[in-house]
Amino acid sequence: MSEQPGRSCPIHYRYQPERLCRDPEPVKADVLYVIGGLYGNPLALDAIDAMAASEQALGRRVKLLFNGDFNWFNADEDAFVDVNNRVLAHDIIQGNVEYELANPSPDAGCGCAYPDFVDNGTVERSNRIIARLQAIASRHPDIQASLRAAPRWRCLSFSGETLLILHGDPESLAGWGLASENLSRPSHQHQLHQWFAQTGATLMACTHTCLPALWQRHDTLLSQTIINNGSAGMGNLHADPRGLITRVSTIPAGTALASARQGDLEVSLVPVAFDAQAWVARFDQCWPTGSDAAISYRQRILKGTKLTVADIRL
Repeated sequence: MSEQPGRSCPIHYRYQPERLCRDPEPVKADVLYVIGGLYGNPLALDAIDAMAASEQALGRRVKLLFNGDFNWFNADEDAFVDVNNRVLAHDIIQGNVEYELANPSPDAGCGCAYPDFVDNGTVERSNRIIARLQAIASRHPDIQASLRAAPRWRCLSFSGETLLILHGDPESLAGWGLASENLSRPSHQHQLHQWFAQTGATLMACTHTCLPALWQRHDTLLSQTIINNGSAGMGNLHADPRGLITRVSTIPAGTALASARQGDLEVSLVPVAFDAQAWVARFDQCWPTGSDAAISYRQRILKGTKLTVADIRL
């Protein structure tokens, strides 16, 4: 692993897979939303709130759990405070962004632990984005304290399944072991099976790596599922600016782009439809042409990625 800021994986990001699911917490809800990579998009947050309200109107108890990187593009004072106050009203775990806002590490940069296939320009721009956010966070010690107090993972018991909520992977807050690029590699399958054995989880929900993926293993004795929602606040698919969240429930989702059964649970990637043009207008005010976030992300915000729905299922 490179020691370059933004590529290095700080030792304090590490944890032991065997420790993650020692005491699962029961889910006291009918529907669980796992929301990763909001990236400071308040319009996506509005849409998620409306989705939850629609389910609640049907008599369902809905729990929102944000699994990190809910900050990123909200790099002005009002947007930073608004997004954090709204998200912190729910359950959260830290992403590398939140960790670095609450506990800046001198040599971590953005804490993204970018792999080699990510170009240096992206890494350097991300380091400058986090520095801008850190300057704002330093003026809000109450928010920093709440972020600092958040756990780095959660383990839940839901309808007989053990659900491990991560930001990165079972060994690191910023790990890429559950990235789409790795889930599809045959040489990586042994590592995935080992993580399930070490943790005791049957279902893992993650984010961090920005591309959605749904991986599942079946044999005669068990099934195991990994779901990565990519980003709740940015487009994930070709010519599609909608975000995605992970929805877990015994009640089927009505609008899922991809789903799998894990025991009695349906595990789904559900689109977050927000006003993309209004979001671009807000983004441009904070990150004008030529700025770091504009160079790295504006085209994705407008046009999504190269993936199609068929690419999600691995």
